[in-house]
Amino acid sequence: MSLTDDQLLRYARNILLNDVDITGQEKLLASHVLVVGIGGLGSPIVQYLAAAGIGTLTLADADTVEETNLQRQVIHSIETLGQPKVSSAQKWIRALNPDVKINALEYDVTLENAHALVGAADVVVIGTDNYSSRYLLNSVCCELKTPLVSAAAIGLSGQLTSFLFNSETSPCFACLYPEADDDEISCTTAGVLGPVVGTMGSLAALEVIKILLSFGQPLSQQLLTWDAKSLEFQKFNYAKSTQCSVCNPL
Repeated sequence: MSLTDDQLLRYARNILLNDVDITGQEKLLASHVLVVGIGGLGSPIVQYLAAAGIGTLTLADADTVEETNLQRQVIHSIETLGQPKVSSAQKWIRALNPDVKINALEYDVTLENAHALVGAADVVVIGTDNYSSRYLLNSVCCELKTPLVSAAAIGLSGQLTSFLFNSETSPCFACLYPEADDDEISCTTAGVLGPVVGTMGSLAALEVIKILLSFGQPLSQQLLTWDAKSLEFQKFNYAKSTQCSVCNPL
């Protein structure tokens, strides 16, 4: 895929980077990313991936835009209240970057459709607070060896990590969080500031681009945590669990 003159101009600041260059930009335009959850985290993830020139974005979310979303889900607006979040995001992307092909899926990822969705993607990034979706995507990404980026935020803190399943030594989400359920704390009950999900979503988009272009050090086997009160980042190492039934079955 050769860049047009318009694309050379649009992506000039990307191309000036040695880690991207023309070859990397062409690769981004040929890439396909599955984004699950188009809420507080998904908004900046989608916005920065679309701006960077990811060629195909598949957006999966069954929810509609509500007024309480607008405090942090910046891809949506008053004009899209009541509309599916994926449709609202699609309008925003089309207004920004016509290079991006959008698959707007007004439904959740399930056991019935997960393999097809993950199998079509180069990277999966998840920003939903639904643990059952995270465990499902983790299992399918592990099986298909598709890289998975996992972002989370609650209150005034956030977390980010990546799973590079093409490596036999890669742990998975279930190694890091063996037990969690959807009854645990969420933004609905605990609240979250918009800039917190904005920060973690932006970092998740960066992580996706790093994985696609194979530069830097992705957060494989490392959990990045961020405290918004102190603005402190920390990294914690974790490893493949010998008891994990997903990535290390007996």
